[in-house]
Amino acid sequence: MIETLVFLGASLAVSYVPNPAPAPMAKAPLAKPATAATAPATAAATTATPQATAQAPAQPVLHALESRIIEKTNAQRVRAGLPPLAVDPSLVKSARRHAAWMTNNRSMVHTNQAVAENIAMGQHSSTEVVNAWMNSSGHRANIMNPGHRRIGVAAYMSPNGTVFWCQQFLH
Repeated sequence: MIETLVFLGASLAVSYVPNPAPAPMAKAPLAKPATAATAPATAAATTATPQATAQAPAQPVLHALESRIIEKTNAQRVRAGLPPLAVDPSLVKSARRHAAWMTNNRSMVHTNQAVAENIAMGQHSSTEVVNAWMNSSGHRANIMNPGHRRIGVAAYMSPNGTVFWCQQFLH
């Protein structure tokens, strides 16, 4: 599968997203992409009561690439007899924020948040990055930790083409 690039705008650098559906951008792009796609979506504001909101947190809208990272990660866990991880909206937000920070600063550094985290840079696909993590004992330990129940992921590309990946976990 070919994964295409999307330019988000100056504040988030460039996102590596495989969804080629055209959509308006919130900010002017850094460069005109061959195929436009959507920026990470945010949950729409609702008029739900506080009680209803407390019962079910809003689920983030994932890019297809983010979904594939989670699917491949969960496939590894299921093969080992572990339960799949649930997508956590706060972890998705945190992973996106950190991947954007790494991209904008061209620096691969772990977050200072209280989460387990796998980061990477330079891989060109979800398969390549999950394989890299699984071939590293520390990263594999995060993915296969039986105490982890929640996940959030993100991937952004710098203007020079380097992809920064972030995967975060919580119990």
